[in-house]
Amino acid sequence: MTDPDAHILIVDDDERIRGLLQKFLIRHGFLVSAARDAAHARRLLEGLEFDMIVLDVMMPGEDGVSLTRAIRERGSRTPIMLLTARGETEDRIKGLEAGADDYLAKPFEPKELLLRINAILRRVPDTRAEEAAPKLLTLGPIRYDIERGEMWRGEELVRLTATESQLMRIFSARPGEALSRTKLVEELGRDKGQAQERAVDVQITRLRRKIESDPKQPRYLQTVRGAGYMLAPD
Repeated sequence: MTDPDAHILIVDDDERIRGLLQKFLIRHGFLVSAARDAAHARRLLEGLEFDMIVLDVMMPGEDGVSLTRAIRERGSRTPIMLLTARGETEDRIKGLEAGADDYLAKPFEPKELLLRINAILRRVPDTRAEEAAPKLLTLGPIRYDIERGEMWRGEELVRLTATESQLMRIFSARPGEALSRTKLVEELGRDKGQAQERAVDVQITRLRRKIESDPKQPRYLQTVRGAGYMLAPD
C-alpha cells in the first residue's frame, strides 16, 4: 500500500527515465520531485524534506555513491535506493558501504521499483508515533532504545540508516538468538538470494562500526559460526 504523504526524490541524468519514473510514481499516489544530477539534487535537499531518494549511480559529475556518502555524512537517515547497471556488483557494494538501503539493477520493471519503495517505507521507523516509555538495551557505552529505535553513545545520538535501524529492531527483538542471513533478508523484506545475503553482510559490517570498540573482534554483534549473527547485550 502506498503512503499518500510520501515525497520521493528521483535523481537521474537520463531525462526520459526521469520523466517516466516521475509519472509512474505520481500515478501511484506519491509526491515526486526530480533532479537531473547530483548538484541539482543537493539544491533540492537543502530546501525540502524527502521520505526517500531514488538515485542513479552513473551520472556525469558527482556520481550516486559519492552523493549517498555526502547525504549520510550530514546525518540524514532518509532511505536511499540506488539504480545500478546490471552486473556492476562493485558499485552496489560501494553504495551499501556509503549508506544506501537497497539497490535495483537496470533495466527494471517499474512495478518492482514500486514494490521495493513500499517495502522500504514500511520499515522506516515512524517518528510521528507517540512516544513510549523507553526500553533500553546496553551495549557497553551504547544504549539502544527499542521503542524509539534510537541509539545513543553518552549524550550523542548515533545516526542509523533505515536499514541499520531495521536490523537493530530485528536483533533487539531476539537478543541472544542467532539469526541466519536468510532470515535477516526475509525480515528486511528483500528478495531471497546470495546477492541480498552479501548485502546483509555489508550492512552488519557498517553497523558494527557504530556499536563496537573493535569492529574486527565484535563483542555485541557477534558472528555465530554456521548459524548467522547474534546481538549479545550486557
